[in-house]
Amino acid sequence: MDFSLIQTLSDFDALAAGWNALLAESVTNVPFLRHEYLRTWWSTLGGGEWPRGELAIVRASENGRLVGLAPLFLTEDHEGQTSLMLLGSTEISDYLDLIARPADLPAFIGGLLDFLVRSGPSAWHLDWYNLPDTSPTLPRLKAEAGKRGWAFTQENFRPTISVPLPGDFDVYMSSIDKKQRHEIRRKMRRIFEYGLSVRWYIVEDEAALDAEIEGFLALMANDPAKAVFLTEAMRSQMRASVHAAFRAGWLQLAFLAVNGEKAAGYLNFDYNNRIWVYNSGIDYKYLELSPGWVLLGYLLEWANENKRAEFDFMRGNEDYKYRFGGAERWVIRAKVTGG
Repeated sequence: MDFSLIQTLSDFDALAAGWNALLAESVTNVPFLRHEYLRTWWSTLGGGEWPRGELAIVRASENGRLVGLAPLFLTEDHEGQTSLMLLGSTEISDYLDLIARPADLPAFIGGLLDFLVRSGPSAWHLDWYNLPDTSPTLPRLKAEAGKRGWAFTQENFRPTISVPLPGDFDVYMSSIDKKQRHEIRRKMRRIFEYGLSVRWYIVEDEAALDAEIEGFLALMANDPAKAVFLTEAMRSQMRASVHAAFRAGWLQLAFLAVNGEKAAGYLNFDYNNRIWVYNSGIDYKYLELSPGWVLLGYLLEWANENKRAEFDFMRGNEDYKYRFGGAERWVIRAKVTGG
């Protein structure tokens, strides 16, 4: 394999088509690894999470064919060490990984470590967050670090909750706890008993997208913790991410409207035959109507009807995710010291 280091925005941009084509065949194919997502993430360094960073993307090719990408940047990690981290780290990208086909991954990881020793920064650690616990990158990285006498550690970082979907809403509902099933159906039915005008919709009109984004951010900001999270840099990051996902065809921005007002919203990604639940918000004056649960019920019904294989609530162990039938997995933080 031939390795090269990508450090400029122009070279990063030039990778777009090949990047996404390789991702479609990669060991981990998630929206947070799409070129357009990571390019917008880099424009604000994660909505201001990182005060500084240097691009250090490693590209591997073989006989002119792209076989691997390590989407990295150099920064001081949360412990103050100079580290090569995955683009997208840490807080706003729920799943990250290297980009390589399963057959190419072992040779890519070994060659990557050798290349970093030879051509990378003078001092570095690998500090990688949010790798799925099923990723083959983890055991291969451990093995390659061991061959070199380097220290490798991994730890459970955060739980992720997802729901497998059978393709039929009634079958899905029958698979969850009886008490929760009745509660979900009761809330979806009760909202119409107040004599209010109720509808839900997925945003499809690009001309209305800016206004819909602002409406969603307003719903998010009703939660005091989310209001703190939504700095101006983070708002810019989210606007850019939503536009990028819409243009690429994998945005699912949905609202429940009551009497013409947004009562609840979900910002999801509809990608790789799965729904990825990114964030949500409600108007608390409609709290009695349980608008978040009602909208979530409609979205699960839509996902089953449209034969999506999974509804991924992603990071966080909030109770409602389990009530809707979620099963727990983990994303991993892996560190390599050496080189």
